[in-house]
Amino acid sequence: MSQRIKQFLFLFLMVLGIFSTTVSAEGIKIKSFELERSDNDWLLSATFQIELSPGLEDAVQKGVVLYFQTEFDLTRSRWYWFDEKPALVQRQTRLSYQPLTQQYRIASEGFTFSAKSMSEALQAVGSIGGWRVMENSQLDPGKSYTASMRMNLDLNKLPKPFQVNALNNRDWNVSSDWYRFPFSSNGPNLIKR
Repeated sequence: MSQRIKQFLFLFLMVLGIFSTTVSAEGIKIKSFELERSDNDWLLSATFQIELSPGLEDAVQKGVVLYFQTEFDLTRSRWYWFDEKPALVQRQTRLSYQPLTQQYRIASEGFTFSAKSMSEALQAVGSIGGWRVMENSQLDPGKSYTASMRMNLDLNKLPKPFQVNALNNRDWNVSSDWYRFPFSSNGPNLIKR
């Protein structure tokens, strides 16, 4: 009898392992970033790898518009008070499907792009170039900061029935982890990963 329990536990753990690798394949991961000083501004360029579940891809093809939000913030720790946040910016990118032309449409800050496939569309959504995130005057020279960035699917922009579904379905909670790195205005004019 103990042999059957061991076999059952082994089989259960294998199924759980397969399920967890399937779940972890979907989501958003940061592939690269570059924070560069240009005159008095700091510009962020980043590449995110976005993988949606089949249910989300199907929803887009049926007319649901997805909004991806990219956030960047700069924090300076203070021992005597709350952390200082000299920069906190957000950017929205809209992904929709046009059934008449059978193309995906990506729109962000006045920029629009059409793609023929979902993978091409997600690559465009995950590519950020020359985004002005802060001015050099917002920084205290010689102080150390922590810069953070992430991208997520903005569930608040979904139609109400889908928002309710998103609460009960993990496939709709698509987000990258916060990526944090040390930053100083006196440091190099180009920070890469």
